[in-house]
Amino acid sequence: MTHQIHIIGGGLAGSEAAWQLGRRGFKVRLSEMRGTGERSPAHQGDGLAELVCSNSFRSDDHEKNAVGLLHHEMRQCDSLIMDAAAKAEVPAGSALAVDREIFSAEVEARLAALPNVEIVRERIDALPADAPVIVATGPLTAEALAGSIGKATGADSLAFFDAIAPIVYRDTIDMDVCWMASRWDKGETKDYINCPMTKDQYLAFHAGLVAGEKTAFKEWEENTPYFDGCMPIEVMAERGIDTLRFGPMKPVGLDNPHWATPEHPNGRWAYAVVQLRQDNNLGTIWNMVGFQTKLKHAEQVRLFRTIPGLENAEFARLGGLHRNTFLNSPVLLDRTLRLKTAPNVRFAGQITGCEGYVESAAVGLMAGLMASAELAGREWQAPPRTTAMGALLSHITGDAEAETYQPMNVNFGLFPPLHDVKKKQRKEAYTERAKAEIVPWLESMAV
Repeated sequence: MTHQIHIIGGGLAGSEAAWQLGRRGFKVRLSEMRGTGERSPAHQGDGLAELVCSNSFRSDDHEKNAVGLLHHEMRQCDSLIMDAAAKAEVPAGSALAVDREIFSAEVEARLAALPNVEIVRERIDALPADAPVIVATGPLTAEALAGSIGKATGADSLAFFDAIAPIVYRDTIDMDVCWMASRWDKGETKDYINCPMTKDQYLAFHAGLVAGEKTAFKEWEENTPYFDGCMPIEVMAERGIDTLRFGPMKPVGLDNPHWATPEHPNGRWAYAVVQLRQDNNLGTIWNMVGFQTKLKHAEQVRLFRTIPGLENAEFARLGGLHRNTFLNSPVLLDRTLRLKTAPNVRFAGQITGCEGYVESAAVGLMAGLMASAELAGREWQAPPRTTAMGALLSHITGDAEAETYQPMNVNFGLFPPLHDVKKKQRKEAYTERAKAEIVPWLESMAV
């Protein structure tokens, strides 16, 4: 098939961009390296839109949560990623979490069903000289293509490390020690497995994290910063004795029914809690929330089995560390995500410096809409900055400080402020404004 536009990378952003273009009748060639016998250090399979870290798309609350609002806006744009997530959803309280395999299979099947989208398993080593292309290779772009991008940008890409959390088999968790609950019993269901710790257990665990044997850095990686949104748990532990108790191991709102006994004079409240969230539709595997790690595998097994309730845990996947790269987008890209030095090249997804599954897919969605408008000879109109998509796009393409540019999840700090609204009511006000102002944009773009 002779294509009108080439998309490099079949992750969330590339798949979403291909969907937006393909359903509008444009001929798309979607190139994905996985399936050729090559994979990035983080991927385990060859399916499109593979989720390599958590299985959560985070909060689905669109009344007072920025990422939930982004979900809402993407659904209004007929997002493939959000539709596939709905079909693959697993229980996660107020969050949207999915069965990874069902989700990936749904994305690939929907794209394969579009007659004008050609999915090709191939590695692309260089940017095209003049043909329209969307580069959505993510934060683990292959070395040859990364070199080609470096030559085109005239600048070195920034880099950080991303860490993956372990996944535990459900039937190896001791539920006589652990219990099911959502924090403050929020929602109708109790969607998390909770592992309680006493003070002594926590202090011993904290010491083990700090002293544990970690993966060694390569020489060229030593000065690469971590992204705070996916910080390895042992790095958090090094920041202070109580850092974890105010982060992924916070005990507040989790009332342990097993501890209503004289052996626990402080009552039913643990000193710290490890939470696990369902990771597949069958409920057979659960991931350790916030436990991204660079500990060596043997050390992970030894230390994580000291967590109450996980003494006999078997791991479907252990944690790991991989290197991510991203562009200094405020400097290199124009307002439509095109490379200033090569306007035929448009970037999408995490390589632009957004962070998170949903954000990556949203930038892919917008890149697809931008490219479709360009191919149709129509003017592209950006979504209002007061919307989640508009705020994210504005941050990437110019609002952020170029000298300190780092990956960013969508958050209300990216939105134009509402100083005249009381702080307690501000989140609701942001979402109400966004929902009102995105309507005319959707109508004007015929989304």
